[in-house]
Amino acid sequence: MSGTFGDMGNLLKQAQEMHKQLEKAREELRKTTVEGSAGGGAVKATVNGEGMLTRLSLQRELASSGNAALIEESVLAAVRDGLTKAAVLREERLSRISGGLSLPGLF
Repeated sequence: MSGTFGDMGNLLKQAQEMHKQLEKAREELRKTTVEGSAGGGAVKATVNGEGMLTRLSLQRELASSGNAALIEESVLAAVRDGLTKAAVLREERLSRISGGLSLPGLF
């Protein structure tokens, strides 16, 4: 029976270490940003590693064009691009911690 308890203790230590690594990764992701863009760079969306939009910029020419549909489309495309890049970043960090195992709900 002592072997079983030793294995449980080892599993607990591994789980605690993984938790520490996850917390560190979350903090790093909060501080890391990626940039999505659209319209040849006319719209830029900055997104942090957690998937939060932190900045949005439009080139003056696009903003003053008066073409609301184009502006809306470009903003949406830039934000989607940024969110996709942030998701890839999160997945890469998670994969390093989990050793490639899929552990849904960790981020």
